[in-house]
Amino acid sequence: MATDVFTALVLGDVFGGAGMRAVQDALPGLRQQYGPDLVVVNAENAAHGSGTTPKQATALLDAGADVLTGGNHTFRRPEIFPVLEQDPRVLRPANLTTRGPGSGTVVVDARGGFRVGVINLIGSVFIEAAQSPFAVADDLVDRMRRETPLIIVDIHAEATSEKLALARHLDGRVTAVVGTHTHVPTADERVLAGGTAYITDLGMSGPHDSVIGVKDEPVLRRFLTGLPARFEPATGDVRVQGVVVRAEPTGRAISIERLDLPAG
Repeated sequence: MATDVFTALVLGDVFGGAGMRAVQDALPGLRQQYGPDLVVVNAENAAHGSGTTPKQATALLDAGADVLTGGNHTFRRPEIFPVLEQDPRVLRPANLTTRGPGSGTVVVDARGGFRVGVINLIGSVFIEAAQSPFAVADDLVDRMRRETPLIIVDIHAEATSEKLALARHLDGRVTAVVGTHTHVPTADERVLAGGTAYITDLGMSGPHDSVIGVKDEPVLRRFLTGLPARFEPATGDVRVQGVVVRAEPTGRAISIERLDLPAG
């Protein structure tokens, strides 16, 4: 029997080893504090800033994540392909490719008696995608709403306009649209008029004494010289960022709260 309020914890891009450790350490306490019925974690930067290994996917799920979402780096590590095929909880953007491994959607039985859908999409502005998210979103949402009104959409995109436009388009049909990819948390969390919770970007669960997760020096060298540079994940000022969304069982969002927590 479902309770009166559904609660979801959604964490922004896990970056590198520092981000992995921070999220693994933080999840038990966040579960206790907020009592989420569902935990969604974007893991596409977990492996040294690019992709996710099977071991990392297992570690995040074991730590308390219920669904892992991906992004433009999801296919960087071929060893994750069997996981994408075999574990429905590990997603890749539905419109990233038309024939690649895995799925961009899942419906799970969450705590509290809720059945919840998660949709993973990628933007098509300033980023590579097989199709526009708008070309696939309606069909994915319509099919998922036959199973549940509680739907969370992770739109992994560069352009803030594209994320907000998608949220406006889906307002009232999904519970939340949360943006990922830029690693910079935005201060525009709100519940839209139709009842969909929205934030342009969840931020990054990883080292913030950095250039979006990477050590400063090689990034500066590349910008200053135009020459190739090997990027290395940073380790300083590690934070866990994301949101807590609360909603009615009907799928209509009640609130969205931004999280920005120092690791440790």
